[in-house]
Amino acid sequence: NLRVTAGSALDPSARAGLASLTADLLPRGTNTRGAAEIAREIESLGADLSAGAGVDSSAVSLQTRSDRAEQAFAVFADVVRNPAFAAEELERARQQALDGLMVALSEPGSIADMAMTRALYGEAPYGSVASPNSLRAIGVDDARAYHRDYWRPDNAVLVIVGDVSHDAVFALAELHFGEWSRPAAPPPAMPDLNAHAPGSRTIVVDLPETGQAAVAIGVRGVARSDPDYFPLLVANNVLGGGYSARLNAEIRIRRGLSYGARSSFAARQAPGPVIASAQTRNDAAVQVFELMRAEIARIASEPAPGGELSARKAVLIGSFGRSVETTSGLAGQISTLALFGLPPDRLNTYVSDINAVTSDQARAAAARHLDLSRADLVVVGDAQHFFAQLRRLRPNAERIPVDALNLDREGLR
Repeated sequence: NLRVTAGSALDPSARAGLASLTADLLPRGTNTRGAAEIAREIESLGADLSAGAGVDSSAVSLQTRSDRAEQAFAVFADVVRNPAFAAEELERARQQALDGLMVALSEPGSIADMAMTRALYGEAPYGSVASPNSLRAIGVDDARAYHRDYWRPDNAVLVIVGDVSHDAVFALAELHFGEWSRPAAPPPAMPDLNAHAPGSRTIVVDLPETGQAAVAIGVRGVARSDPDYFPLLVANNVLGGGYSARLNAEIRIRRGLSYGARSSFAARQAPGPVIASAQTRNDAAVQVFELMRAEIARIASEPAPGGELSARKAVLIGSFGRSVETTSGLAGQISTLALFGLPPDRLNTYVSDINAVTSDQARAAAARHLDLSRADLVVVGDAQHFFAQLRRLRPNAERIPVDALNLDREGLR
């Protein structure tokens, strides 16, 4: 796993989606291998090669048999260091991204995700949202410049996990990356990742005649390196981390208002979002919002009972255990720790870090960070069924017809 500290947060404002397209193009051809040749070579080795970008980072990952590591590693290094960025491959990748975006813009849940990103972070780095306009604006020169600026050895970490010796691993790395020299110019200055949108908003995206409404409440949480990270992670898992967590128990199991309600907490270099979400009938959207709001208030005001807390901790620990039981999962975890400036041995303390969180600590972290007074609300659905009722509760509610939705602007119009 080779990870660079550059993701969608570094996309230029008019080129949102550039980090993802750049990563997507890496396995699609190098200066010496075409896309089809790379695919055939990797397949013949029984290997798997993939690339992608997140918010804070981008990565290329290789899985291969240990006895074929040398041949597969040669392709891996070529893809990382020498992408061709062929115009025809860019057009193919762009069209696939546009097709996926068009599907997403017909789905309430996906629209709610994009609108919430803008509501929380606006035009700040974490507010980057790819749009049809931004994807069409990206050219080959943009991808080459992004790769030149950020895919460089002084901005990367290489993690190798598997049935290979220490000496063999370093020999492979030296052979294929030893001459990968640091550019003379420093990387571009990092933007302020702590920036965010001011105030709170209530956004209704009107999607007429859609069968369901998506409801989401979002706040900014904490950075991965923050002392409150583990207490807030546990609190979030009590709130909405699985089938038996509070949101799903209240909204789906007890009331039958949704097929699933949950909350997510993104670990990032700067405060990432905590988002409670569910899909429901249009006429139940306001009721679901009120139920979510009540559960968020409760997690911040009442310590979770010991049995409930232990059960939710067990879910986190079990999920972590599954994530590190494969070579690819372990490599990904280690490179992610490096991204956050944390040493690899923090993997060994994850279980104790979770178990050390008390009910009072989880409640206090929720009280500090899950502040409903600064929460953004996004509802996407057939607004004629709920907008008037919602506006009585949230007078600042703004109604945006889906045809007028503009992902390129903070205001979404």
